[in-house]
Amino acid sequence: MIKITADSTCDLSPELLEKYDISLAPLHVLIDEDDYLDGVNITPKDIFHYVSVENKTCSTAAINTYEYEQFFEPFTKQYDAIIHLNIGSAFSSCHQNARLAAQNFDNIIVIDSKNLSTGSGLLVVEAAELARKGCAAKEIEARILASIPEVEASFVIDKMDYLKRGGRCSSLEAFGATLLKIKPSIEVANGKMEVGKKYRGQFATSLEKYVKDRLQNRTDIDQSRIFITHPDCPEELVEQVKSMIQREMQFDEILVTNAGCTVSTHCGPSTLGILFKRKIT
Repeated sequence: MIKITADSTCDLSPELLEKYDISLAPLHVLIDEDDYLDGVNITPKDIFHYVSVENKTCSTAAINTYEYEQFFEPFTKQYDAIIHLNIGSAFSSCHQNARLAAQNFDNIIVIDSKNLSTGSGLLVVEAAELARKGCAAKEIEARILASIPEVEASFVIDKMDYLKRGGRCSSLEAFGATLLKIKPSIEVANGKMEVGKKYRGQFATSLEKYVKDRLQNRTDIDQSRIFITHPDCPEELVEQVKSMIQREMQFDEILVTNAGCTVSTHCGPSTLGILFKRKIT
């Protein structure tokens, strides 16, 4: 019996969490002096209200070692092994803290996903599927580690207000992007986040170009599953992106999930990404 757990940053839907019996450790969300837990007592909509209406400062903080110990402890008694997948270690100290906590138990494997949002969520679901098939913990670990470099995670951001608030771009850069209607894509590469292609025009138009750039004329994509992940985009826009994907490529599953508080805090409501795996060669 193997239990799969993850950080709340994996952005999997409640339906997927229930389907695969995945448990999440929540990161902290700090609103001025108040401390909340991602997905427990705060949601992305709350964050957007605090920032846009009440003009409050919003940030995120890692799960500490003691909290991981408390999270892991009940599962160590119920399962033969626990496999926990963290948000990438370049983005947070969660992985370091989880590894320290795991040293107090003899049946926990902690994996650095080297990714975020449903980029790590792809790996979490894969681990859960392998556990269901009866794979041993070490085999699951090896196969997930082999899959990490194949994950392709990216997002397009409509407005840079939240990046500016979080200190990830200057006021001048944000102003220039707004003036020129630039929609930057953010990509995860080698476990780190970098700016990719910059799109011009309306958000919907930019997303159409983005989907084509990601999928068109490619033969190296694993077509079993793709995520459309966003904090709070209009439903009609999400459906348009889904249709765009279907025109470019046939996936067995197109899963739509809402990004949690971490992506929401740093990127804002109008952010959307498509996340999938390349074929393992």
